[in-house]
Amino acid sequence: MIDFNANIISFNSLANIHLGHCVDDYLEEMLNRFDVETKEYPSATQLGDMQGYFLDGNTVSIFTDANDIIVSVTCNQNYRGKYKNRLYTGITMEQLTLRSNSVLLINGALIVDGDYGLIFPLPSPYDEIADHLHHIPGDLQLFEIVVSDYSSWAPQVSRKRGKKR
Repeated sequence: MIDFNANIISFNSLANIHLGHCVDDYLEEMLNRFDVETKEYPSATQLGDMQGYFLDGNTVSIFTDANDIIVSVTCNQNYRGKYKNRLYTGITMEQLTLRSNSVLLINGALIVDGDYGLIFPLPSPYDEIADHLHHIPGDLQLFEIVVSDYSSWAPQVSRKRGKKR
C-alpha cells in the first residue's frame, strides 16, 4: 500500500513504491486514492519514452521506462517518511551535514554517506553554481529526495600495475 509516511530505502523504495516493479502494480491504488497527473517524456535515444506519475501535487513522483518499469521515485517536502530515521525532505544543509558521516556534491545533487541509491537534488540556482559544499548555505532547505540507482556516479577505482619482474 502506498504510504507517504513509509521509510525511504535507498536503491529500493519510497512510499512503499519499489524500483524495478511495473507501475501497473500500483496504478489502481494510485487512481483510487490520489490526485494523479501524468506526463510523457519523449526520449532522444532508442530506449523509448519515459512516463511520469505525480501524486497529490508532487508529494510523490514515479518515473518509468518505456516498459513501464519504475526507475525512480521522488518525494517533496510534504512527504513524512525518513531515510535511516534521520534524514528527510525539508532538512537544512547544515542539519544534513551534521547527521551524516560524509556528503558529496555530484551533478548538482548530494550523495550522503557514499550511498548512491538516493540523492538530495540541489534547488536552483545551487544545482548550477555550487562546485563545493561550502558554496551551499547552511540554512538552505532541501525539499526533494530521489530514490534510484546512481551507482554510475560513484568514482571508479583504478589499480596501478606494479612493475613486472
